[in-house]
Amino acid sequence: MNRRTFLKYSGGASLVGLWPRSLVVPSRIRRVRPSDPGWPSPQAWKRLNDSVDGNLIRVEFPINTALPSNIKNPYYIGDSPGLTQTLGWVDAWTTKPSVYAVAARNAQDIAAAVNFARENNLRVVVKGGGHSYQGTSNAPDSLLIWTRHMRDVTMEHGMVTVGSGAIWAQAYDAVTTKGGAYVQGGGCTTVGVAGLIQGGGFGSFSKHFGMAAASLLEAEVVTADGQVRIANASTNPDLFWALKGGGGGTFGAVSRLTLRAHDLPEFAGGANFTVKAASDDAYRRLIRRFVAFYRESLFNDHWGEQAHCAPDNTLEISMVHIGLDTEQSRGIWQPFLDWVRSSGAYTIPSEPEIGSMPLRHWWDVDWRAEHHHDVFKSDARSGASPNNVWWNGDAGQVGWVVWGYESLWLPASLLDDDSQQKLADALFAASRHDEVELHFNKGLAGAPADVIDAARDTAMNPAVCNAFALAIIADGQGPAYPGVVGHEPDLARGRQGASNVHLAMNELRAVAPNGGAYVSESNFFESDFQHSYWGTNHARLAKVKQRYDPDGLFFVHNGVGSEQWSADGFTQR
Repeated sequence: MNRRTFLKYSGGASLVGLWPRSLVVPSRIRRVRPSDPGWPSPQAWKRLNDSVDGNLIRVEFPINTALPSNIKNPYYIGDSPGLTQTLGWVDAWTTKPSVYAVAARNAQDIAAAVNFARENNLRVVVKGGGHSYQGTSNAPDSLLIWTRHMRDVTMEHGMVTVGSGAIWAQAYDAVTTKGGAYVQGGGCTTVGVAGLIQGGGFGSFSKHFGMAAASLLEAEVVTADGQVRIANASTNPDLFWALKGGGGGTFGAVSRLTLRAHDLPEFAGGANFTVKAASDDAYRRLIRRFVAFYRESLFNDHWGEQAHCAPDNTLEISMVHIGLDTEQSRGIWQPFLDWVRSSGAYTIPSEPEIGSMPLRHWWDVDWRAEHHHDVFKSDARSGASPNNVWWNGDAGQVGWVVWGYESLWLPASLLDDDSQQKLADALFAASRHDEVELHFNKGLAGAPADVIDAARDTAMNPAVCNAFALAIIADGQGPAYPGVVGHEPDLARGRQGASNVHLAMNELRAVAPNGGAYVSESNFFESDFQHSYWGTNHARLAKVKQRYDPDGLFFVHNGVGSEQWSADGFTQR
């Protein structure tokens, strides 16, 4: 039989079965929207509502004609399923609500939502704290799994068990203020516990206690097949590893986490002051001196948080310490302050604040008020818990629109004697474009050996273990939202701001070309995000994703496996 006769009698459908399986092109998955014929019927939605005990809700969007006055309140935002703490990113995304949300109370509610989404081919999104800069906890035309109500925190036998809707303010209140122990979490009090752990997670004292993800002992998670799984070092160990820094909302919907609790050191404190240089040359010398001073005196597990290099030739110190009393902390800074004051080229606008306090009261709202520590903003809504607070320094991120946001780990080799000048020159050059923030607690070089070993057993980019700091450069405005008169995002300024951020970071990339970036604090347009976020761990993460979510039900922007989908997560490539 010749080829033409064979084709005539075999038929197209028969041919498919004769080709090798590798040559058969499967149909692409396309998630359905409300306007599509496949969208679930009202009866189907009612069945889902019945299965979750009436906790299916239609999502409202409070931003319509005006920004509410309390849009600057992160607790108001967190209590609204249709809002996210970041409202958008210029030329990238704008927060938009899901159609429905399952206000989950337990893992079974989450499983019901996952099964419904899979069976009806819906776009699904998971939100706990809703703090993502890249918009990963919202999507229009989707079904939201909202875990806000799952916020129990219990502590026993050196372990802390936390519901996936809890935020770190609640965890610290239970574990430290009331319990007298410590759990490593995030610096920002309104960040969700589950999201931070899955992103890797750093807090003010990470140089001492390690990454938040490294303290994970066990997770309860609902995977794409609707199964409620336990993941720990013995059971589903590959999934357990992936949850430790592989990215939030990627491998399943977490319902509960168990974390290691630590003994609580007696003291913690800070050093806060600003130095103003009289000229560009003086500013170069100031940065160079600070780099050397950091290497000599601060490059250890006692010190964390930030130093800022700004275009106006100011160096702002906003650092914290752990395990030092007031006399010790002041003594450490005295040589640097003496150098500044003796040079004649610098001014310190206000007296440096350097001291210590009992660590147990770090997040203690009543104690802080009693001792006149003006560090918190409070939830002013009627009936709100007095513990609904957030740091003054985090207020600018509430309800904002990002213009640009980039991060880069800086290797500790830049602190070597023959590299300090190169680092100082790069910081100065970057500061000509935008303000550079050095987050010393987000690089683990200088930490104890066991902290670094624990970090190597996570999915994070191994570059974090060799970095002395994470450089962050960011800009934005807020509150802002398109279509709201008087609060429109400024597109022209936003694009210029993004350009400034990029130019500034490129100055640092010149001295740290393979530094990598932190998945939770990075560029929406991150180039080669797979290796930037996870380095050599990405290939292993991709295998975990394929095993537990082969059809990509859990999609987030720049998440593991996201390159197989359209930008909105609705169409498989």
